[in-house]
Amino acid sequence: MLTFHSRTLNLLKHFTMEKIRFIDLFCGIGGFRVGMDQACIENDLIPECVFSSDIDTYCQDSYEANFGHRPTGDITKVDPKTIPNHDILFAGFPCQPFSIIGQMKGFDDTRGTLFFHIANIIKEKKPKAFVLENVKQLVGHNQGQTLKVIMKTLQDLGYHVQYTVLNALDYGLPQKRERVLIVGHIDPIMFSYPSPVRPFKPLSEILEKKIDKKHIASDYIKQKRKESHTSAYKLSIWHENKAGNICSYPYSCALRAGASYNYLLVNGERRLTPREMFRLQGFPDTYKIIANDTQARKQAGNAVPVNMVKAVILKLLPYVATTLDMTNVLREYEVEYNSK
Repeated sequence: MLTFHSRTLNLLKHFTMEKIRFIDLFCGIGGFRVGMDQACIENDLIPECVFSSDIDTYCQDSYEANFGHRPTGDITKVDPKTIPNHDILFAGFPCQPFSIIGQMKGFDDTRGTLFFHIANIIKEKKPKAFVLENVKQLVGHNQGQTLKVIMKTLQDLGYHVQYTVLNALDYGLPQKRERVLIVGHIDPIMFSYPSPVRPFKPLSEILEKKIDKKHIASDYIKQKRKESHTSAYKLSIWHENKAGNICSYPYSCALRAGASYNYLLVNGERRLTPREMFRLQGFPDTYKIIANDTQARKQAGNAVPVNMVKAVILKLLPYVATTLDMTNVLREYEVEYNSK
């Protein structure tokens, strides 16, 4: 039990800790927010989300249940001037216009133009930095022209901008999920993306011991899978692609909101539970899953991998917070620069 003196010291520490204000656009169920909260806490910083937005009411419900406030709805109806000032902007803007499943219509899809609403907010509020996330297909969309438009738009706003493709599998999560991460900062800094962290967590730490029988595939599906594939792994997740080919790995292929119900099967026999899908995205078990199974699968499939974005945020925070020691950052940069 904490003494009065200990409680006082903790309270004083809280008041002296630096506060980092951020906004969470197209927030979904809060993957960026969980990563930001964890990164700040590890660095004795106070994360403060001053604005969030998502048009999906089920996501709003989940976000409110876990973070205590309800995101604003349609971002196109929000005047950027009314958004509070902030240090960092996060946005996992809609990926469907650039994804294979979404038929890659890009800016011809009205959801693709939502990027320009992000740009308008950045122009108006001038945060110190931003992190944007999208599917890796964005890199090659329209022969690379779409990404060029995005990068130039952000650079014209006065930001130093860079992008790369990261894989959640390289940051401790047993899920092959490749995403474009675009990082911008208003000052010229020596930012570099985080190095891969291996190994990834084994499936035995992801999969639940007891599951409801509703998650077990039909005898027909199980037989069809077993007839066409034999796994080399004792514990694996089987993946069926669009052509009907089956493969299995000791990790999951990317969760997808619009994929078929039997797209991923544990050992070719059962579907993933909502908690397992949230774990594959890096959400802690303390995260409350309040949606039904269908919505939970959609939410997990659209979420950003927490561990991956947290790794990016950890590399960015020293340039945003004024109280963090830059020594390790400069040392890392020197090692990276001299190794090239």
